[in-house]
Amino acid sequence: MEIINKRVVVTGAASGIGKALALAFKQADARSVVVVDINTDGVEKIAKEIDGIAITADVAKEKDIEKVIQKANASAGGIDIFCSNAGIGGTPGFVEVESSDWQHIWEVNVMSHIFAAKHLIPQMLEQGGGYLVNTASAAGLLSQPGIASYAVTKAAAVSFAEWIKITFGKRGIGVSCLCPQGVRTPMLTEPFDDLVGVDGIIEPEVVAEDTLDAIRNEKFLITPHEEVLNYIKYKASDRDGWINSMQKFQEQFEESFSALKDFQDLRTTEMENQLESTSNKKE
Repeated sequence: MEIINKRVVVTGAASGIGKALALAFKQADARSVVVVDINTDGVEKIAKEIDGIAITADVAKEKDIEKVIQKANASAGGIDIFCSNAGIGGTPGFVEVESSDWQHIWEVNVMSHIFAAKHLIPQMLEQGGGYLVNTASAAGLLSQPGIASYAVTKAAAVSFAEWIKITFGKRGIGVSCLCPQGVRTPMLTEPFDDLVGVDGIIEPEVVAEDTLDAIRNEKFLITPHEEVLNYIKYKASDRDGWINSMQKFQEQFEESFSALKDFQDLRTTEMENQLESTSNKKE
């Protein structure tokens, strides 16, 4: 699908990949770009920058997704490309993670894609076609040490995108699934940056350009890090060997996480001592 003169919606657009996508669509001469985020100030700022339309919404809520679609239809006369990009990193660990945390990341990382497709596909079929871009992660293809909820929800996001493509791909619905590794966004924080960035940290603008190219060529899987394709082949050909390699990667994560926690505990102790010292001087 060509980008020129298309009506586009991007969620999670206040920063990171979403912001880069909004800018890229504008530069590619999309007719309109509707930007969506839970961060009102951030999304209004990017909307002004691209002369777009800002909508504040929580993509974890079906009613908010419906509101986004209704407002985009009203302002632009329809939707040609919908980038379901919003996502969260989740709480590290597994046993210690609360059920409410699992529910929240499931709603944001999986149900947001489902809600969007559910309410968009009938409209796109009626108008003769459309395109869905679902942002997942390389973790959805390969797993993610240290964060069970992230690995599981991103795998589900990939699986759902595949299902949509299989089911509606021959009926005019284009689908791409974005699966990058380390990208320089606010989500990339220690201790995950060194591990997630094992094959290099790339800029959001690179991811955005790869995504637009995938839309133009109707390519399903978008892997800005080329190494991911080799990892997929390794995983498919030798699952036990792959798991063994990932177990070693998990050990690195545990060491990094432990070192970070020790550093944070030390800084907390230092700050408490400084506060106590200041309080004693005042007395």
